[in-house]
Amino acid sequence: MSLLSPPLPIPILHSSTHHYSTLRLVNLQKSPSLHFHRNLKLYIGASAVPLHRSSANFPASGEVLRRIAASAVLFLSLGSTLFAFRAVASTHVPPSDPCVTQLQEQESQGTRVGKSENVEDIDNEELQAAFEKWKSKTYALTVPLRVVSLSNSFPPVWLKDFLRSQGKRVKLRSEFRQSLQDIFHELCIPLQKGKINPKSALAADVVTLGDTWLSHAIEKRLIEPMDGLEDQDWFENLNEKWKVYLRRSDDGKLDASGRIWAAPYRWGSIVIAYKKSEFQKRKMAPIEDWADLWRPELAGKIAMVDSPREIVGAVLKYMGASYNTIDMSEVAGGKEAVQQNLASLVKQVRLFDSRHYLKAFGVGDVWVAVGWSNDVIPAVKRLSNIAVVVPKSGASLWADCWAIPAASRIATDQIGGRVRGPSPVVHQWIEFCLQAERFKDDVVPGASPNTLGSSVKVSEALTRGRPKLETNLIAGVPPSDILAKCELIEPLPEKTLSEYRWLINSVQKPESSLADRLRNRISSLAHSLLCKVQSKDA
Repeated sequence: MSLLSPPLPIPILHSSTHHYSTLRLVNLQKSPSLHFHRNLKLYIGASAVPLHRSSANFPASGEVLRRIAASAVLFLSLGSTLFAFRAVASTHVPPSDPCVTQLQEQESQGTRVGKSENVEDIDNEELQAAFEKWKSKTYALTVPLRVVSLSNSFPPVWLKDFLRSQGKRVKLRSEFRQSLQDIFHELCIPLQKGKINPKSALAADVVTLGDTWLSHAIEKRLIEPMDGLEDQDWFENLNEKWKVYLRRSDDGKLDASGRIWAAPYRWGSIVIAYKKSEFQKRKMAPIEDWADLWRPELAGKIAMVDSPREIVGAVLKYMGASYNTIDMSEVAGGKEAVQQNLASLVKQVRLFDSRHYLKAFGVGDVWVAVGWSNDVIPAVKRLSNIAVVVPKSGASLWADCWAIPAASRIATDQIGGRVRGPSPVVHQWIEFCLQAERFKDDVVPGASPNTLGSSVKVSEALTRGRPKLETNLIAGVPPSDILAKCELIEPLPEKTLSEYRWLINSVQKPESSLADRLRNRISSLAHSLLCKVQSKDA
């Protein structure tokens, strides 16, 4: 029987009758696979009758032997084929042992975790290297800071020291104006025209503003509040007087729950300067208090600043009242007494002029000058035989403050560094100006805000080799007993301001203007020339 012949049914002998699946051999040259056909069934019956050689229905013994041999060969071939198929399959199928399978899964997972950790380590190293490279790289980014201040309100060395403390990243621009009125005027002009000039004070990050201008600037919305100052160390170190004075409502009035609108960087007081040589020559007593201004021998020898609050305030202090009196009727003698004393002072004063009063004092036209310490002290240091005093009954206090212009509320893209608000280093600038080191060399005409309400001592090294100025000021600060009687000038209600205007107008000297004097002079010359011509014709 050939294995290459077409598949034939193979009889299977068994001792009993059963149903079995038919097994078919397929030509191995065409297909090496083994097929089981479940759709064909072979019924094989085993007879209980003994087999006989001579039986006509049973094959001969030789035929039986051949069939048995063929079946044996067939089963041997089938067994070897199945064994080879199982061996080939075993090389591709993983073992079914659960222990082996679990071990392989753990090894595979460990391999994946190891690879992940290696990737993360590589990523971390790359990020660290990139960060180190970024730190070492130099960028051209700068922080602008534009400051518009009152001329001579701080020394130029402050600018150099500030840049040194902040590094090269700060681009500082400093501009000066001749008066506080000039700065206030610049803050007002852009709001009236509706546009901002990049060179105006309103486009600056921070500007100087006098304390008496503060309420007007707030009311007109020329400046904006300084948020976050309460958390600054320098603000916590300020005297309680400053904290009360700087808190304002949105209309500029004092308000204990209001916001902070400015930060002082120097302060001083009103003082009286007099020429000792003239007083000694005439054996006059030195000036000590406000009452000395009403002495008859000083009539026409006094020059004073042209400030209604200072003029009327001097009268109020002379009468024992406060600079910040709201109702004049509460003063001893009432409003009429205030008017009479004011009229007497006006007769004593030769010149009311905030710009030129010290010039008249310097050339000797007057012997007494009443003005602010930041003006008087630098001027009298160039003169000799001058004494400067703070009146014993107290005086007004002045302060120059830093304020932030309200440029952020105006829609424009041409205001320099103020497009998105003030410079981020404004607070650093303010804190720098309040440091005690700024005032140690006595180069600032004023005192540090930190000295208000505290004792001040002057080192001998600071005054050694310098001409001594006769004064009761200590490093620009009045003595503690006098300082306790001094007052910061507070904003007044409109009713009180109208009383001030009434007082000033009632005692104002009628003076002709320069234009009137020129017209009178020209008219006089023309009349004289006409008379001469008429006389010649005659």
